[in-house]
Amino acid sequence: MPAAKRDPGYLWDMLEAARAVQEWVEETKFYYYQQNRLLQAGVERMIEIIGEAARHVSEGFKKEHPEIPWKRMISQRNVLAHEYGEIKQEKLWILASEGIPVLIAQLEKLVPSPPAEYTEQD
Repeated sequence: MPAAKRDPGYLWDMLEAARAVQEWVEETKFYYYQQNRLLQAGVERMIEIIGEAARHVSEGFKKEHPEIPWKRMISQRNVLAHEYGEIKQEKLWILASEGIPVLIAQLEKLVPSPPAEYTEQD
């Protein structure tokens, strides 16, 4: 399957992970986030998924949508996966609480609607 045909799936993965982060932190204060290792681990994992999915989006699509911070997302994923001892929770908090809502708005414009057979109720 050509890379461009897989782009909608990667975009969907990014959007779902971003929505999870937003849900987890939207009613949370930094102090609580800082004290909660489980929440930190969840946010880290979802941001890692966003970056991994972004890495697989076709170069053509990335060029068509320069408003999405592709390189930064991929770089953040690499830090989380390979330099985990260097993670700055303050920076991740800012990303989760301020950057993720912006990313969600951008992705919602790009993610195609699921086919009707996936949205119909029995």
